[in-house]
Amino acid sequence: MRLHKEGYTIMAITAIILILINLGIYYLLPDGYWIPRLVLIGSVIVFFLVVQFFRVPKRVVYKSDRQIVAPCDGKVVVIEEVVESEYFKGPRRQISIFMSPLNVHINWNPISGVIQYFKYHPGLYLVAWHPKSSTDNERTTVVIKTIEGIEILFRQIAGAAARRIRWYVKEGDQVEQSTEMGFIKFGSRVDIYLPLDAEVKVNLQDKTVGSVTVLAELK
Repeated sequence: MRLHKEGYTIMAITAIILILINLGIYYLLPDGYWIPRLVLIGSVIVFFLVVQFFRVPKRVVYKSDRQIVAPCDGKVVVIEEVVESEYFKGPRRQISIFMSPLNVHINWNPISGVIQYFKYHPGLYLVAWHPKSSTDNERTTVVIKTIEGIEILFRQIAGAAARRIRWYVKEGDQVEQSTEMGFIKFGSRVDIYLPLDAEVKVNLQDKTVGSVTVLAELK
């Protein structure tokens, strides 16, 4: 299993903390039986979950100039028409994907094009499914302009546990669909804003596979 570069430091710190906890329990309860063993089992489970979180999956992707692919693994929690006030300042179709701590947290570019706009917003850490998380939480806003001049906006949004957003793009970059653009640590959300005439291909509660699942098709 290949691991993401963002995870090595956290995994090392986690391993050190778990080792110290187990040594401390063994020292305090040298004649114990169940408690040291239960702590050891719990430590192995915690470390396994951290490894799972930072895994890099192998994906077979198909690229299309018309299709918008999911920028992350997770579950579709919002499909609605909204007014996007930061960049478009007008109506758009919003699709939101919630990423649980068990999902892969790599973020991928949903379509090929040029990064037309990028901005990082410091903010709050509301739970990722809270409606105001899209506007009040720490987040990034990225707009990709396709070869046909259509602009697609998406946001990386930090959640209550996710307090670190990483991005690897900047304005003016040429990006390819299904390539890595960033990472969010420990539970979060991604919002995608599409033209109103885009044909949505997913339903609420659908599971998405980042860089693979087709969210919508442009007209």
